[in-house]
Amino acid sequence: MKLILLGAPGAGKGTVAKLLTEMDGSVQISTGDILRAAVKAGTELGKKAEAAMKAGELVSDDLIMGIMGERLKEDDCKAGFLLDGFPRTIPQADALKGLLENMGIKLDAVVNLVVPREEILNRLTTRRTCVDCGAIYNVRSNPPKEEGVCDKCGGDVVQRDDETEEAISKRLDVFNEQTAPLVEYYRNEGNLLDADSTNSSNVVDVIKKELGV
Repeated sequence: MKLILLGAPGAGKGTVAKLLTEMDGSVQISTGDILRAAVKAGTELGKKAEAAMKAGELVSDDLIMGIMGERLKEDDCKAGFLLDGFPRTIPQADALKGLLENMGIKLDAVVNLVVPREEILNRLTTRRTCVDCGAIYNVRSNPPKEEGVCDKCGGDVVQRDDETEEAISKRLDVFNEQTAPLVEYYRNEGNLLDADSTNSSNVVDVIKKELGV
């Protein structure tokens, strides 16, 4: 499958992507991952992106699209791909549309993960992360065996600064301003699927039903 996953922070894009990749062998692609990979590989575009990040600047859409184009040409994308949280803006969506057309790639669908704001706040304010290995816990559903200590590496498990209620509210406001308009963009394109993401397996069922897979 070739999909875009849209959804607010905490909507479950990562969890849904994991379920889908296990189902059909497609690969999950996020801008953060491809930027880090390009920088590590030392590609020409990666060097430009690294320079921008070191200067404290945003990586331009042109650079991101160039790196995205390189990533989509890799062999593992032939089995399918899931764009996780990208595009984020209408200009990025326009650029992505042109890139895919030039590559002869047709999206199967754009999946909009719908979760009530209150549920997102509950999910993210109860999330905790190991500062050493990055393992993720939840104080309600998946706490570490010993409070504040990572089960995997023994590192400190903390609440990230961007996962306090105030910080999350701001992130959701930014999402609604910049990214939510993509829902209507893709609805007008005729390839949008709305899926209740309070249960991630429900999203997979909706996709399977709508795409006949």
